Amino acid sequence: MNGVRDVLTLQKMELEKRLHERYVERDTRLTKANDNLVRVVIGPRRAGKSFFTAHWLKQNAKFGYINFDDEKLVTVKDFNELLAITDTLYDLPEVLMLDEIQNVDKWELIANRLQREGRKLFITGSNSNLLSKELATHLTGRHLQISIFPFSFSEYIQFQNESFTEVKTKEKLIEYATKGGYPEPIVKNIDYKEYLSALLNSIIYKDIVKRHKIRKPNAIEDLTLFLLSNVGSEYSYQRLTELTQSKSAHTVQKYLNYLEEAFVLFSLKRFSYKTREQITSNKKIYAIDNGFIGAKSSKTTPDLGKLYENIVAIHLKKAEIDGKLNVYYWKSQQHEEVDFVIKEGLKISKLIQVCYDASNSDTRKREIRALIKAKQEFKCNELLILTHDYENKEEVEWYGEKAKIQFIPLWKWLLEKQ
Repeated sequence: MNGVRDVLTLQKMELEKRLHERYVERDTRLTKANDNLVRVVIGPRRAGKSFFTAHWLKQNAKFGYINFDDEKLVTVKDFNELLAITDTLYDLPEVLMLDEIQNVDKWELIANRLQREGRKLFITGSNSNLLSKELATHLTGRHLQISIFPFSFSEYIQFQNESFTEVKTKEKLIEYATKGGYPEPIVKNIDYKEYLSALLNSIIYKDIVKRHKIRKPNAIEDLTLFLLSNVGSEYSYQRLTELTQSKSAHTVQKYLNYLEEAFVLFSLKRFSYKTREQITSNKKIYAIDNGFIGAKSSKTTPDLGKLYENIVAIHLKKAEIDGKLNVYYWKSQQHEEVDFVIKEGLKISKLIQVCYDASNSDTRKREIRALIKAKQEFKCNELLILTHDYENKEEVEWYGEKAKIQFIPLWKWLLEKQ
């Protein structure tokens, strides 16, 4: 086990070095581990899960660290010996932090056993469905799950460590919308396109192609690039099959599931009170971070309207993963569309449009008409249009139906939410 001891020793040294780097306080909060619940931190690779968890543990507990994003540790047969070395290196830690645990075969059984033995566990992982499914099966009611995404806009602003005027804040939002919120390019001031291209390739080939034994990786790469070039658009599996020249719609569906599991993309369902209609309707696609769009999209100039919409989608998706709400889009039979339908409990609580340029009269009429139609259907009075810089509360009317609509600049809405 000397090789394993060397790996764990090196991991400890690397962690200690990282914990001396500058830390940006995240919007997410952890609670103290004074119970027997497993803390599970999920999110994309390189979004800062490990740094966030380790930094919190440094302030609150004596902990040991094992990073399973290392082939030498994944292949270890005797987990007890691995724990024994960790206990020695960290002088019998109160808490174990198990990083990227989804790489370990039958990890959920190990976590279950350790919990029964009284170990306090903090687990991180970069595979959403695998973690959620296994946790639901083996740790029902005995875990707390939170998510860490790349920097939100408020975290992005906090990193700048200075006060901005409104004009400067709007400039920063455009910068954030274009480059995204992945911490490392921001903190180290490195080229975001080069960094995120390499990261995306690593996720596709390491977390998807290798894990799922995909024989033709070019197909999933082509699918990824197409979807990143069309965020905010509806898709059907059949249409994607034709566009990517894949074998079947079933194959495309599998590939898209893998991309969602690995936190590259996510889909929103079209809202309907009829379950079957929700399942069979087209979905809309979004990227987990705007930087992926800028790094990989085939478009030569950024579409700020779509980039703003993607930011809102990310914000709402994180809230959904954290169990605060459910988010959908809506489309009428006449093709009026509302970007985001927010459901809290059994009630539709908010209807949200994203409109970069609210001064364009045709666009404005289209967004307002869709909101009023949806208001009638859902009996929802909280209507919101997120803009680049227009702010007002207006009373509007469409064929006798009146409504009050709040226009709010996106930067203000994102910062107020925190």
